[in-house]
Amino acid sequence: MHPVLLQIGSLKVYSYGVFVAIGFLAATWVAGNEIVRKGMDRDRFYDLCFWIVISAICGARLFHVAVYWDHYSVAPAEILKLWNGGLVFYGGFLAAVAVSFWFLRRHKMPFLPTADASSIGIPLGLAFGRLGCASAGCCYGKFTVVPWAVVFTNPASLAPLYVPLHPTQIYESLAAFAIFGTLYATRKRFETPGMRFWTMLIMYGVARSFLELFRDDPRGFLGPFSESQIVSAVLIIYAAASIIRARART
Repeated sequence: MHPVLLQIGSLKVYSYGVFVAIGFLAATWVAGNEIVRKGMDRDRFYDLCFWIVISAICGARLFHVAVYWDHYSVAPAEILKLWNGGLVFYGGFLAAVAVSFWFLRRHKMPFLPTADASSIGIPLGLAFGRLGCASAGCCYGKFTVVPWAVVFTNPASLAPLYVPLHPTQIYESLAAFAIFGTLYATRKRFETPGMRFWTMLIMYGVARSFLELFRDDPRGFLGPFSESQIVSAVLIIYAAASIIRARART
């Protein structure tokens, strides 16, 4: 793939950062339109998005650093090199949810309706972000002989070179685009507050847990399960319980 999108002299524009930025912008635009459709304050929501971007990047990076602390403890300067990849989605997601809860309470905005609007943008942003992963070579897959295997040849790639691998980044990008498309197409059918947000958590959690089976990049594990599979399971249980509780009230 192409870790460096553009280079002018010593100035390098990294593909990973470009795709992550596109993802944030696309997610904000789509979610902002949904905020307007729900009759909420889009300008206040954009203020929230600023804090979401900051908290998501910090949370995603801190989660990654914690998982790979053995590496970063001896090379702390590497912590700041975000252009090399190393943003864990769930770390960013959980940090963004925590900051959003604080922001919404402070400004007396409803959490679940805002989460519902955001749930359309989140998978869209993730879909573009995973294209950045494919460009950088992070989050790579296991060795495979399938016809659609990818082979990284750029020395700057983070993936093993000249080995056919499962394109796990593309798998997850396609899954995220599919989740976005499904939630967008059915956006007017989710009237119960929180229902779309919880549905997104279940859909992504199932997809992520399955796709983890094909990944081969170093990750944290608890027994046979990766940290992402464990977080997915917790969020799936939370979302399913929330849906059952919401339906019992209606």
